[in-house]
Amino acid sequence: MTRILSLALGAGTLCLALAAGTAAAHVVLETREAPAGSYYKAVLKVGHGCDSSPTTAIRVRLPDGAVLAKPMPKPGWSLSTKEGPYAQPYESHGRSITRGVTEIAWTGGSLPDAWYDEFVFQVVLPKRPAGTTIHFPVVQECEKGVHRWIEIPEAGKSPGDYREPAPVLKLTEPAPH
Repeated sequence: MTRILSLALGAGTLCLALAAGTAAAHVVLETREAPAGSYYKAVLKVGHGCDSSPTTAIRVRLPDGAVLAKPMPKPGWSLSTKEGPYAQPYESHGRSITRGVTEIAWTGGSLPDAWYDEFVFQVVLPKRPAGTTIHFPVVQECEKGVHRWIEIPEAGKSPGDYREPAPVLKLTEPAPH
């Protein structure tokens, strides 16, 4: 009986370890909670390529309400941004800002499948109620293949219910001034 229990516990531990490894392999945000309306340093963690193929591009689309994005350059990668209108005007230093960066792309590099790296940008988060989640859809292009980390959970589901979930951030109460 003890041997059967040990085998069952071992199998359960192995399943948990494999599930944790799979979750860690997705493109995710390093910090998964931040105050609504705050400046946020987004660190996208990339833990693998596409079926052993090196990553050659990372593209992230900013959620509505995320404004004033500034990406961090990466040596060996080209950096570009796309601009467009904001869903709502943003007030900054007495000015109404109606357009800005809506997408960031790092291209032309090579991140081998066996290596890990981070892609960083700063953004002002939307002013929404605490507990609101926002998603940062990412497309990961590789020499051979692509991962589209763009799936946003439907009501009642979690990112774990999806094969390629978008990186998610939970907004907390705004910091006191």
